[in-house]
Parts: sequence; C-alpha cells; structure tokens
Amino acid sequence: MFKLLTENWTLKLISLVFALVLWMFIMGERRLEVGYRVPLELQNIPQGLMIANEVPSLVDVRISGPRTLLMKISPNDFSITVDLVDLQPGLTTFKRLEERLNLPSGLRVTRLSPSFIDLKLDRIKAKQVPIKVVLSGEPLQGYQLSSIKAVPAQVAIEGAESEMKSVRQVTTEAVDLTGVNAGFSLIVPLEHQGTYTYFKNVKTTEVQVEIQAVELPVQEGAELPEKQPEKAMEGDTL
Repeated sequence: MFKLLTENWTLKLISLVFALVLWMFIMGERRLEVGYRVPLELQNIPQGLMIANEVPSLVDVRISGPRTLLMKISPNDFSITVDLVDLQPGLTTFKRLEERLNLPSGLRVTRLSPSFIDLKLDRIKAKQVPIKVVLSGEPLQGYQLSSIKAVPAQVAIEGAESEMKSVRQVTTEAVDLTGVNAGFSLIVPLEHQGTYTYFKNVKTTEVQVEIQAVELPVQEGAELPEKQPEKAMEGDTL
C-alpha cells in the first residue's frame, strides 16, 4: 500500500498542486449572476390526451457562478424538460423545475420564474356542429332574400372534452348582400372562437343564396301615371 502511494510521487505531487491552484483560482474568481430565458419542453404527451391550459414556453432563470464558467454557456446549452408519460386526465403540478436543469458543476440557480407549472390534461373528443351563415348588407331595392343554406350544413370540431361541451355551433365569415339582385353561391371560411377546440379537417363551406324580386307597394297619395290618349287612325272620324 505504501509503495503505491510513493510510486511516481513527483507526478502525483504536481497534479495535487495544480488541482489546488485551479480550485483556488475558481473559488477566488469574481462571481457573476446572469439571466437566461430557457425553453420549457413537454415530452411524451399520452395518446388521446391534450394540454388544456396555458403553459409557458420559456422560463426565466438566473444563474450564479464564476465568470469563466458563465462565459462558456448559452441558453441553447440547456433546457427544462417535463416528462408527461403515463399521466392521467386532470391537473398536475410540477415543482422544483431548477432540478431539471443540467448545469455544469460550479454554477447554481439563484432564481427561477415560474418555479413550478400547473399542467392540465384533457381527453380529446370530436363532434359535428351546425354552421350558422352570417349576413351583412341588404339586396337591391325591389329584391329580397328568398333562401340561404350552407353545404355542408355541419362541420367536425375536435379538441378538449371540457371545452367541447360548450360548443354549440360555428359561424361563417359575413356574406355581403349589398346591392345584389340575383342568387349566387360562394365558398367562405368558417370561424370558431375556441381556445382548446379546433376544426378537425374542413374549414370552409359553400353558401348558396337565392334572391327573388318583390312588388313594391304603392305609397298612399302617390299619383298614378296619366293615361295617354290613343292616336287617331286614318279613316277615323274626328
């Protein structure tokens, strides 16, 4: 045992002195604190589930350490990863996010915002809802809207089960009838104000409009046009 300790003792002594000098240099070096915006990555979302609440994509992190070490890192060198494998529907809180940072030795986290996240998982559902055609403007005077319909009349909506319960219909972009005097058809985009629900595939519909002429009522007191005298034909007695 003693022989192992004394063997190449010169090299071992030099290594020890070098390590001590390096340690003293690092410990005695001026420490700094630097702020970073670190990406928050969510992994392994269970099949058939989706995130149904606001979750920050970036986390503000302040890291303290020797200047030489801080100069060697950048926000691209690390991230905060949250694994959602095997989670069930509902609200889950992930605390102590700083422990998910793989920082080099000698650096430490002094502040993290947010320091935890609440994550809500919800089941993904789909259903058919009716399309409501939105109109604007009026046809040309003497004409009126006869009929209007959307083809198809329904569309598939998909998304978080909790929000899906309140989805009753979707609407079209406004179809302008200003000054029209004949029927027409038009492909228009659909609109849906959902936060965690969305169109499953189709996002447009065809709106078919029928316009018909109407008889204008004679206003009370209006003078009827005078009857013009018939022209005398040749041979008629004046």
